[in-house]
Amino acid sequence: MIRMARAAMAVTLLSAGLLTGGVLAQQTPPAVQPAAPATPPPDDFSKVEIKTTDLGDNVYMLEGQGGNITVALGNSGIIMVDGQYAPLHDKIKAAIAAISNLPVKYLINTHYHGDHTGGNEAFARDGVTIVAQIHVKSRLAAGTTNGLTGAKTPPAAPGALPTETYEVFSKVRLPGRVADLKHVRNAHTDGDTYVWFKTANVLATGDTFTNGRYPNIDFANGGNIKGMIAAADAYLKLTNAKTRIVPGHGPIADKAALTEYRTMLVTARDRMAKLVKDGKSEADVIAAKPFADLDKKWAPTELAATNFVRVVYNSLAKPAEDKKSLLKRLLKRS
Repeated sequence: MIRMARAAMAVTLLSAGLLTGGVLAQQTPPAVQPAAPATPPPDDFSKVEIKTTDLGDNVYMLEGQGGNITVALGNSGIIMVDGQYAPLHDKIKAAIAAISNLPVKYLINTHYHGDHTGGNEAFARDGVTIVAQIHVKSRLAAGTTNGLTGAKTPPAAPGALPTETYEVFSKVRLPGRVADLKHVRNAHTDGDTYVWFKTANVLATGDTFTNGRYPNIDFANGGNIKGMIAAADAYLKLTNAKTRIVPGHGPIADKAALTEYRTMLVTARDRMAKLVKDGKSEADVIAAKPFADLDKKWAPTELAATNFVRVVYNSLAKPAEDKKSLLKRLLKRS
């Protein structure tokens, strides 16, 4: 009877979504914002200019402040990937209007960080449907805490939350345009989405890929360098030499740039795994500068170099507990 009760409790937790990402949802610590955003908010958004790059087949990349934006035109509307910061809403709309007079119908969040989701509420007021992996909504609704600095971000306004969510795979369809959405588990965060515009041969990766710079790995929020490598592997299988890849940050990329990025990640993982196995502390690995040769290409600042060491170390030294082991521990307690 006791065993049956324990099993019933586990099934209830799983079916209710309380066991997600290897932790109890109601016991999950506040989510974590990136340790060192690649592009911190400027003091004056009025100085930001939106740059538009034509990727072919009525798909465009917009660069401003924060994560890169992808704009894909259909016959009757537009699918947009990421929306940068709220104060840039009008500038982004103006840049889109210069491309097409069609309305934006969908805004897809690649993950929850504010430089990608800050525009959610303003675009939602325009009638745009916000779409994201389900963990993005949870993180935004809960408010967040930076895992490395302790800085807190309050919960997002209800109007900024995604209204359409998915778990593993989804499609966003408009006449003349289809976007394939796929969840990448435990990579940059626990709620990453990549968006594949197959007919245009354009891939939007969010921050699972940052071109020419180290990525942030939000280890306290489900991020892990192993998942980042798995994401890169998936992209390399999906793309070809002609694919235009829109990274979360950095210039438009191709498969060769993605391959170089993956090599860097694998090198970093292997070096750090040895240090972790040897029992080194976080302070030890920072002092050792294990990525000094990589820093020359991938770290624009000393802080970026140090933070990459820290996030790689923490993602390997403190891996997220999987559902099976957590379930076993819960059953033992009951």
